Amino acid sequence: MIVEAKGLKKEYRGVRALDGLDLAIAEGEIYGLLGPNGSGKTTTILILLGLTEPTAGAVRVCGHDPVREPLAVKRLVGYMPEKVGFYEELSAVENLRYITRLNGIPEGEARRRIAEALEQVGLREVAHRPVATFSHGMRQRLGLADVLVKRPKLAILDEPTSGIDPEGAAQILDLIRRLRDEAGMTVLLSSHLLHQVQRVCDRVGILHRGRMVAEGRVAELTASGGYLARVGRASPRLRARLEAEDWALAVEEVGPGELALTLAEDGRPALLRFVAEEGGVVLELRPKQPTLEEIYLRYFRE
Repeated sequence: MIVEAKGLKKEYRGVRALDGLDLAIAEGEIYGLLGPNGSGKTTTILILLGLTEPTAGAVRVCGHDPVREPLAVKRLVGYMPEKVGFYEELSAVENLRYITRLNGIPEGEARRRIAEALEQVGLREVAHRPVATFSHGMRQRLGLADVLVKRPKLAILDEPTSGIDPEGAAQILDLIRRLRDEAGMTVLLSSHLLHQVQRVCDRVGILHRGRMVAEGRVAELTASGGYLARVGRASPRLRARLEAEDWALAVEEVGPGELALTLAEDGRPALLRFVAEEGGVVLELRPKQPTLEEIYLRYFRE
């Protein structure tokens, strides 16, 4: 595992930010960390980076303890904060050269990495322009280039598409996929944009009040949310019977003698029986796949 955390707790002046968090991220995985403000996402990232110490629990990142070996962790981890800061008067190339020097990358190798990173994020044509002239989306791309020049084993990206238009966000998400597919990089993506997480992540963890309330592959979490059905030759009597049942969550007339229904998990056998008894016909019956957003909201209601 690239990341292994067991029983992480963190308290700030009596306020518990993390409450026994377990987290495991496999090599080559894109893992989405979700949660509202105050859920513990930022605290988790700070602990993984060795920028704050847990009150209790154990954590290993790339085989190292961030508390005892913070420099070893920093050499192997690339971090892109939500608000990326650069030297405004310097060009993209000059900003990245500064990063490579801080990381002890030899000059010749640094030039190759910088050129490659700027090409990957689509900034080659503006490589020598001052960052002060960059749009917000261009700065986010430069933030990804900042991560790429280190060639880390683990990239931690905090809201990488924040404030970017849909087309630019889609391009960044595609780039994140390529980081994993082509460079073999493991990615921890912290975000509140659930539809984007659903698109790009292999697994997600949902944090609430410092606890992991749900975790798994996106397909598993969204596997079943009941059923959707359409019924033809539906008599008024059949509609009345359906509307009286708790498992029929929604019954709507969509045409002459045609009903559209949303069913609970246990409603399918009864629906088939009712339709047969009343001389109707089932036109469609399929599982309803909830979005990740619906899953997210369900946990917070509970």
